[in-house]
Formats: sequence, structure tokens, C-alpha cells
Amino acid sequence: MSGLVTGDAVVLGLRPARLPSRALAYLLDLVVYFTGYVLVSFVLLLATSGLDLAAQAAVSVASLLLVLVGVPIAVETLSHGRSLGKLACGLRVVREDGGPIRFRHALVRGAMGVVELLMVFGTVACIASLVSERGRRLGDVFGGTLVVRERVPGTRLLPVPPPPPWLAGRFSGLDLSAVPDGLWLAIRQYLSRTHQLDPQTAAGMAARLADDVVARTGAPAPAGVPAAAFLMAVVHERQSRDAARAFAAARVSAPAPAPVAYGGPPVVPVRPVEPVAPVRPVEPAPPASGFAPPA
Repeated sequence: MSGLVTGDAVVLGLRPARLPSRALAYLLDLVVYFTGYVLVSFVLLLATSGLDLAAQAAVSVASLLLVLVGVPIAVETLSHGRSLGKLACGLRVVREDGGPIRFRHALVRGAMGVVELLMVFGTVACIASLVSERGRRLGDVFGGTLVVRERVPGTRLLPVPPPPPWLAGRFSGLDLSAVPDGLWLAIRQYLSRTHQLDPQTAAGMAARLADDVVARTGAPAPAGVPAAAFLMAVVHERQSRDAARAFAAARVSAPAPAPVAYGGPPVVPVRPVEPVAPVRPVEPAPPASGFAPPA
């Protein structure tokens, strides 16, 4: 069982895919792509019948690279790691921290796949997958990805506990760019399973992880903050930043809050006072004329 975590700091009970299932998924993808290549080649043959042999050969090579290299990269990018073969076998490509892959991950996997899958008929990929503990080929190693099994029954998601309310906003000015993904993974695994550990062991692990975060950020933790609470607040801060970047386009424009100094008290935003509409004076009623409508 793998201890992968999503970007929401939730542990995924997924198992890394092994060589048989990955090979079957790749063969299914290869059949689909080869069928598409034959259809595209037939259409291009009719369209370029008036060209010379050199031009027809160049078009054929370009279509081969497009269908067997470009299309798999586009499919993995747009489907977040689910090609047709992987979807049929219940597999998915994810980052090492469990998050969805992006274009650069699919590009590295596709470029390495040309060498270790197409040029040597999958020999290098099979050897690397058998040697690797988690069944990774060279494209996964260089791209920072992992192929996992999604169809695993009986899995339960263990959320990371939220930080104490008094730590909200305390770390908005902390630079987290130097913290590696491996350390985030270790912190999330610890926080999601801290209730299963012995209190003394959990306290020691929290202290070590907090020291690693402090060493990466270069800023000491505020005095009086427990190590476990510090880790919860730092993970929550990273989640908030990821969510802000993901939904920046859909978020309503609002004045940005003033930056909070690291370790200082949180700044409570003051809501602007809405202007009050002027009260219209009441006009006096006209004097009674003594007229009464007919009954």
C-alpha cells in the first residue's frame, strides 16, 4: 500500500501499478494510436498524392511522430494521467506527491517513452520497472511521476487535522518554495496518522519534521507553538496558496490584505462602512377639502 497524498493533504490508499498491468495498458494505448496512425496515413496519402516521394516521406514521418508521441502527451495532459488503456486497466499517472500531472510531466514521460518503449521495444522500460520498488520506468523517474492503481476497494481517506484557530494567518509571510515535495509528503503522512502513534513517538517525529521545515524556510518557529500545531498550520498555509492560485481566475477581485510578518499577530480585516442613504423628508399632507366620494 502506498502512502500517496493529494494536493488537499488527504492520504490515498492506492497501490503502485506493477509491470503486467502497465504493459497491458500500454498495449491497449498502442493499438488505439496505431489504428489512428493508419487512418491518418491513409488520409494523408490521398491528400499528398501529387507530391514527390521525398515530400510524402517527410509527411509520413511527421504524422508518425504526431500520433505516437504528440497525441499521448496531449492525452495524458488533458486527462490528468488517464489514457484509454490506463482507464480500462484502472491506472492513473500522478506526481510523486499524489497530485495530478501537468504538461511538463507528460512531456518528459513521452520523450523518454520514445527511447525506452518504441526504439528498444520496451526492454529498458521493463527492466527499470522490475528493478524499481514502485514499478517506475525511466520516464517516471525523470518526470517525477508514478503510475498507481485507482480501483482498490475498501480504502478510507484520512484527512489531515486542521490547525488551531489561533494560528490562522500566522504564516502568510513564510517562504515555502524551498520545502521539497518529499518533506511535504512526510508531514502529511505524519499528520494523518498521528492518532495511531504513541504520544512520545509522535512528539519526536513532529519535532524532527518541524526542524526540517525551519531549516528549509530559514525562519524560526514562533515561541510557544507546539511542533504538531506548527506543521498543521504550515500545511494549511500551503493548501490555501495552492487553492488561491487554482481559483485566481474565478475569484472576485477584492483588495488584498496587508502582508503579515512571520511570527506576528494576525491582522483582522476591517470591513468598510457602507454609506447610509439620506432620509427623504416627509411632505405634509394637503388640508382636507371636505369632499367625500359618493357612496
